[in-house]
Amino acid sequence: MPDRVVMCIGTKKGLFVAEAPKSRGKFALRGPFGSGVAVYASLIDTRGKPRLYASSCNPFFGMKILRSTDLGKTFKETKSAPAFPQEDGRALANIWSLEAGDSKNDLWCGVEPASLFRSKDGGDSWEMVEGINNHDHARKWQPGNGGLCLHTILREGDRVHLGISTGGHYLSEDGGRNFSASNQGVGAGFAPDPYPEFGQCVHKIAGHKDAPGRLYMQNHGGWAEWDGPGGPRPDIGVLRSDDHGHSWRSIARGLPSDFGFPIVVHPHDADTVYVVPLEPMTRTCPGGAPAVWRSENGGSSWGRLVRGLPKKESFFTVLRDAMDIDELKSPALYFGTTTGQIWIGREGGEKWDCLFDSLPPINCVKVAVV
Repeated sequence: MPDRVVMCIGTKKGLFVAEAPKSRGKFALRGPFGSGVAVYASLIDTRGKPRLYASSCNPFFGMKILRSTDLGKTFKETKSAPAFPQEDGRALANIWSLEAGDSKNDLWCGVEPASLFRSKDGGDSWEMVEGINNHDHARKWQPGNGGLCLHTILREGDRVHLGISTGGHYLSEDGGRNFSASNQGVGAGFAPDPYPEFGQCVHKIAGHKDAPGRLYMQNHGGWAEWDGPGGPRPDIGVLRSDDHGHSWRSIARGLPSDFGFPIVVHPHDADTVYVVPLEPMTRTCPGGAPAVWRSENGGSSWGRLVRGLPKKESFFTVLRDAMDIDELKSPALYFGTTTGQIWIGREGGEKWDCLFDSLPPINCVKVAVV
């Protein structure tokens, strides 16, 4: 019976692993692993004996994937990492997402420049997913501020959803063989056409197993005051779909800003969703006062969760993969900051405590009960 909470923390200087009993009273910290090398993606694979995976992207010595079979006490490199064939002309710059597939050893990996790879042997060998890598749009995508990254891989049966910055949302309905841009209602603030076919800067997509067809998206908002071609674009930053991503509508009303990076859904309630609004120009907490905002009605209204968080003079950023939630009966929410803190919000974010306050800048946080 699962009795431990395990957290992978990807930072600018390597991977850390934190572990606690289900009471979550005290977390023990291990690491860094891949010391000195940035980690942008991690995965806690709970199919069978738990395995931990993390990217390790060294600009001098290349891209690697680390794997642990002892809950993060030790890590070894897999036999290979995703790579473009020489004749492709693209070169791997970063690994942005790792997700579990269907079978025990099936893994999916999103990279920069935006492409998708798949492994059938737990990460020891990789093959390109041609349906997206050689899509007609692929050579037309442009990098966002964080690079041209495929950062979200969300699977629901034969449907595969991808989030690409700046490509938008792409949907496959045949298990990943073919993909189509699916951005109806998804705005772009930096293009003359406010609602292009593709080219949106999607930041994150989330779903829930108990609500087939419903998806939530954090898009690149912050364009309410835009006075360029196409005019202002308010409330394009937080969206919802109820038809498997074929169309999207805004649920941003009531938030202090529609700009942000992560979006997380409560594990036991598909109507409860969390975001971290940020100032669009500085990517920091509005007014220097951090808050997680929660909707308990699928985005119709929002409330502010701040108990225990700093009240002023805090100007950190929470990146797209730096927030997660565990699946215990009364789940806790976790987020990491670019100033090196890990925060835990017990009772679904009602009360916040700082678990660690001096880690390197945090890129990603993944949590599981094992």
